[in-house]
Amino acid sequence: MTALSVNVNKIATLRNSRGGDIPDVLTAVDTCVAAGAQGITVHPREDERHIRPADVQDIAERLIEINTQKTPTIEYNIEGDPRPDLIDMVLRTKPTQCTLVPVVAGEITSHTVWDIRQDGDTLKPIIAALKDADIRVSLFSGTDVEQIARTRDIGADRIELYTAPYAMAATEADIEREFGLLETAAAKAIDFGLGINAGHDLNLDNLPLMQKLPGLLEVSIGHHLMADALYIGMAAAVKAYRRALGQQVT
Repeated sequence: MTALSVNVNKIATLRNSRGGDIPDVLTAVDTCVAAGAQGITVHPREDERHIRPADVQDIAERLIEINTQKTPTIEYNIEGDPRPDLIDMVLRTKPTQCTLVPVVAGEITSHTVWDIRQDGDTLKPIIAALKDADIRVSLFSGTDVEQIARTRDIGADRIELYTAPYAMAATEADIEREFGLLETAAAKAIDFGLGINAGHDLNLDNLPLMQKLPGLLEVSIGHHLMADALYIGMAAAVKAYRRALGQQVT
């Protein structure tokens, strides 16, 4: 089964736009978990425009509380660039997984994948430190097979395939081509011993085809799920995305 990890950044964005603590991020986490989400994702950026360090810790504590009463347990995925304060935060918090994502100054959302040829020497000791703390490590990745092989070589456990080109494809031919690239990349990653995650611009329309991606372990979805939640409610949105992944939902 492909796990659904819900990114709750947008809840914090809305809260921060007004100040105060409404909407409450922990209530959103509780709602997502109650609706069957298998994971929670956050991406604490350096400018703190949505998730803040206090949120990262609060969510960790809430999931520990939930997981003492729940099997299987809910995974916690912290995304971000490997800046020192982020890595320190991850090592203190000890999530299930850390997804390392390159950041470009001024970007609104992540659109850049790692160039392991250039960044591998920097990433390798960081990956080792995270794994020594029993934190699974995933790297944001494109479909270049050589880069995926290098990802294995520097010690990562998984890749998160960047799905925006597939999600934004406008014609059937474009969709087929972009999904084919994802399929090839996933198959090669499996051959290299890497696990497969995926994310970026996945929604209820393009998610069903992703069920066919070889070895897909997890999708991380935030913006589109939260947009749908405005119309149908958060619990209903989580369940709709689970159905789109082929999960049985009651």
